[in-house]
Amino acid sequence: MVTGYLEILRARHAVRLLVGTLVGRLPNATAAIAVVLFVRAEGGSYSLAGVLAAVYGVANAVGQPVLGRLVDLYGQPRVQLPAALASAAAMAVFAFSGLGPIGVAYASVALAGLFTPPLEGGLRALWPGVLRREDQVHTAYAMDAVAQEVMFTVGPLLVTLCVSLWSAQSALLVLNVLGVLGALSVVVSPPSRAWRSAPREAHWLGALRSPGLVALLVAFLFVGSALGSITVAALSYADGRGGDAVYGWLMAGVGLGALVGGVVYGARRWSGEPARRLQVLVALLAVCYVPLMLMPGVVPMVLLTVVAGVFLAPAIACAFVLVDRHAPRGTVTEAFSWLVTTFTVGASVGTGLAGPVVEAGGAVWGFAVPAVAGAVSLLVLIATGGVLAAPAGRGVVAASSENDPNRAVEPRFSSGDRA
Repeated sequence: MVTGYLEILRARHAVRLLVGTLVGRLPNATAAIAVVLFVRAEGGSYSLAGVLAAVYGVANAVGQPVLGRLVDLYGQPRVQLPAALASAAAMAVFAFSGLGPIGVAYASVALAGLFTPPLEGGLRALWPGVLRREDQVHTAYAMDAVAQEVMFTVGPLLVTLCVSLWSAQSALLVLNVLGVLGALSVVVSPPSRAWRSAPREAHWLGALRSPGLVALLVAFLFVGSALGSITVAALSYADGRGGDAVYGWLMAGVGLGALVGGVVYGARRWSGEPARRLQVLVALLAVCYVPLMLMPGVVPMVLLTVVAGVFLAPAIACAFVLVDRHAPRGTVTEAFSWLVTTFTVGASVGTGLAGPVVEAGGAVWGFAVPAVAGAVSLLVLIATGGVLAAPAGRGVVAASSENDPNRAVEPRFSSGDRA
């Protein structure tokens, strides 16, 4: 297991790209909690804090595929760094203006979300050029999914640390400065500067003209809904059983499970068709949500949340492979950005749906929502299995001096558009 990951980390530029991307994404990973803490520090209401955080999230969901398409058209440095600077500048306006002109607060938060650079999709476009072998790229995808879990765990801790040491305003500024530095580290690296997308067919749908990609996005809309609904159901469960402390342990359990599952999944070389493997992973994910409805005592419940998270990162890592295979030529960054957007929107839908369900039937029915959402995702994958199955000839990373190995009649595994 360790050997497989070390092999990737020893690859030239791999550590720099991974760390730079994670640091560059810190503002996005911490935006919700940082905005809420800042609004409360400024004397704003919880409702206003929630609305501003939602505005950021919606703007981010809109901006990711748009910026991803621009990256595919114009390259990473010309889009990623200006976007990071614009996002940080908008958040700085919010931090210094506060809630005084409320219109300025809304506009600055929206612009910060809209211009968040698509570093996540950009990294996945770079992996094949850095690692060259398909099995290594698959492992890198799993490592990427695991690193996200670490970031979403460490990020909120950094926010609270900055707030306790300085202020909520300082937290907003420091995290966004770190984000710009992370993006800068990535875009000045040789792989990022050399990367060029393949020539693309002009089409207003861009990456969405791929039926396989659309099928995958619909399936992961429901996976995101499952994860979003757990956050509400777990909060309801925690009420009366220890409150925020128990809630924190429950959510940490989901993250820990995903972390363990992703590490184990990435350590193995998988054979067979990834579309079929994704069906199995999503089925296991849905099944592992069901025991949450038992709602035992706190300690057993935390253990159940760990189990519920085990197949999340493997499913995401497997989806990365399928996104790569179904992205039309010249749209790889946009395609990965669509997956991020769909998952984010799904999580928001799940959160919104679970609220009324919990109010009507209690936490037990709230925990039924992720199980149902997982089952619906599985049905989508089964119904579209023929579309998602990779054509013959895919699955091989071929060495090439061309910018895009996808020039072949039968597109091969490439994420690539690699320089």
